[in-house]
Amino acid sequence: MPNPIVTIGEPNSAAPSFEVPLEMLAACHGRVQAQCALLRRLVPHVQAHGIDAQARDAARGVMRYFDEAAPQHHADEERDLFPALLESMAGSDPVCLRELTAALSAEHRALEALWRALRDALQRMLDASQAPDAALVEDFVARYLAHLQREDDELLPMAARLLDDDALARVGRAMRLRRGIERVD
Repeated sequence: MPNPIVTIGEPNSAAPSFEVPLEMLAACHGRVQAQCALLRRLVPHVQAHGIDAQARDAARGVMRYFDEAAPQHHADEERDLFPALLESMAGSDPVCLRELTAALSAEHRALEALWRALRDALQRMLDASQAPDAALVEDFVARYLAHLQREDDELLPMAARLLDDDALARVGRAMRLRRGIERVD
């Protein structure tokens, strides 16, 4: 029976395009959740099987994701979505929106700091066959999942209500350009 550690469980459906940036951000949340699930499976896998090829592959994949995709996602939100939301509130009282975006940005910094510690632990696993600390893995995963839940429950629905098509197109264009992707029509 194959060991399920490397099964990430990403959705098989086609990913949304930059033309629908809120759907793309939500899909990214799904990929983060899959990486978090993989991290949670990694610790018991290492306890049961040691640091084998599957554990190493899983660690490398998680490291690649949180080193590359996660920072782009945070930038998508902080540099494009948050400012677009704040601009949409012109003339209104944006206090709750400013508090939400400031809190989410602060959570991004905290998650990035936790990631650096967890990344170091995963690198030690690869370099010195030292298992990652289960508490560190769980702290990172639990905080990231709570953060994603807040964005899914508050941020993305608010953006869907407040942003018009032009604002969404600007956000999507900026996301695409951040990744160096030219538009294909």
